[in-house]
Amino acid sequence: MTLPVFETLLVRLHGAVAQIALNRPDKANAMNWAMWQDIRSAMQWADRTPEVRAVVLKGEGTHFTAGIDLGMMAGLQGQIQDDCEARLREKLRGLILELQDTLSSLERCRKPVLAAVHGACLGGGIDLICCADMRYCSAEAEFAIKEIDIGMVADVGTLQRLPKLIGSQGLVRELAFTGRKVGAQEALALGLVNRVFETPSELEAGVLDLAQQIASKSPLAVRGTKQALNYARDHSVADGLEQIASWNAAMLLSEDLMAAMMSGKGAPPKFRD
Repeated sequence: MTLPVFETLLVRLHGAVAQIALNRPDKANAMNWAMWQDIRSAMQWADRTPEVRAVVLKGEGTHFTAGIDLGMMAGLQGQIQDDCEARLREKLRGLILELQDTLSSLERCRKPVLAAVHGACLGGGIDLICCADMRYCSAEAEFAIKEIDIGMVADVGTLQRLPKLIGSQGLVRELAFTGRKVGAQEALALGLVNRVFETPSELEAGVLDLAQQIASKSPLAVRGTKQALNYARDHSVADGLEQIASWNAAMLLSEDLMAAMMSGKGAPPKFRD
């Protein structure tokens, strides 16, 4: 299979797991305009490629990401310039919505996305990992909602998603109002990450192993599980139950179910993409 080539990302395939790496290591993987576009394109590719069953998102170099590229921020004024104040504001709103859409592409991707964080994960990096299905880090990792330190309100997802991840409005507000750094063990205690690995290399190997475990399961069931979990997060229990009843009424009687039931205690079942 021919892998896509991006200006700011590296894509590797490990069996049925696509490893997508932020690739501006000389800039601490700061998220410039090209990277925002590349992330969305990469997630669309992963979603549409049957051979890809899970995605690992990581960073090249010393850090996961320093967040949004400040050079990009400085250039926004020229990008939205207009003699009409209302049209200028309309363009700015459209730009914010486009950045939000890039991050939401991780949720729209039907394959599970596992974020593997080492070094710094700041600002827009928090927005990014909040969209992943699971988050893991190495022991030296640090997290911070840094937007407050450049005089802005985080506007592409952290303030909306993080309270649902860690379950504490008070703690989210503390982090958003202060911009203070959170180390790996505190991130684990908060529930921001699932597990802490000792080193970046152990992190990469461990998360890849988890992704490959997921990739060995029924792709149809994995896709349905992700959809059900995302739906349930944003709806009532009653709505979620109604949704999953409709899903399984349509999808339960699959060849994957039969393969799993027939395998019994023998060899693990094999599922087609």
